[in-house]
Amino acid sequence: MEVPKTPSFRLDRRRALVTGAGRGIGLAAAAALAEHGAHVHLVSRTEAGITEAAEAIRTDGGSAKPLVLDVLDLDEMRRMVSENGPFDILINNAGTNRPKTMAETTEDDFDTVIDLNLRAAYFVAQAITNGLLAAEKPGSVINISSQMGHVGGPLRTVYCSSKWGLEGLTKSLAMELAPNGIRVNSIAPTFIETPLAKEMLKDAEFSEAVRSKIKLGRTGQVEDLMGAIVFLASDASAMITGASLLVDGGWTIG
Repeated sequence: MEVPKTPSFRLDRRRALVTGAGRGIGLAAAAALAEHGAHVHLVSRTEAGITEAAEAIRTDGGSAKPLVLDVLDLDEMRRMVSENGPFDILINNAGTNRPKTMAETTEDDFDTVIDLNLRAAYFVAQAITNGLLAAEKPGSVINISSQMGHVGGPLRTVYCSSKWGLEGLTKSLAMELAPNGIRVNSIAPTFIETPLAKEMLKDAEFSEAVRSKIKLGRTGQVEDLMGAIVFLASDASAMITGASLLVDGGWTIG
C-alpha cells in the first residue's frame, strides 16, 4: 500500500511580494515566507523599517530584499512589479483605519481608507496577476482582510466597507483566475497586537469589550497568522481558492 504524503509547505524558488512589510502583520508574513524558502520582497513607503527587516531575515538565513514604494503611486508600483517580477506569491497587506462614527467621517477619511485598503489592493493584485498570466505561471494571492469583512462594528463604517469589498474582490478574482492556476484567498484576522492595535487596546474599556467577543479569550499575536500565510501560499492549500480563512478566535461565530 502506498501511503499518501502531505503536500509540501516549502516555498523554495518562489518569489514573494509583501506590502506594508515594515512592521506588524506584513513583517510577520515576510518572515514566515522567507523561513519556508521564498525570496521575499518587502514593500513599504519608508526605507528604515524594511531595510532593517530584510537584514534580519537574511541574518536568520532567509532571502529578502527591501523595496521602497508607496502602493498608492500606481505607475511606480507597476514599474517596480514589472522590473522585479514575476512574483509567485502576493501578500496584499498594506492598510489603514480611521475609527469614527459615520457622522464624524470626512471625505478625506473615506478616501484615505478606501484608497489604501481596497483601491491599492485591487491594482497591486492586478499587476501581480498580470505578470503571472504573461509568464504562464501559477501563483497565490493572499489578501489580508479582517473579521470586519464578515461582520459590522461600531466606528468602522468605512473600514468595514473596504474589507467587505476586499472579500468580494477575493472571490471574484479567484473565479476569474482559477483556469490559469492562480489561487486567490483572504485571511481575516481579529484584533492582532500590532503597534497600531496596541495603542487602541491601551483603553481598558475598549480592550475588555474586544476580548469579550473573542471566544478564545485573548487578542491575537502576529505569530497566530504566520501558519495561515504559509499554508495559503504553499502547495498544501492547492485545492483552496476564493476562501476567507478566519483567524478570529471565534469572534464571528456568534
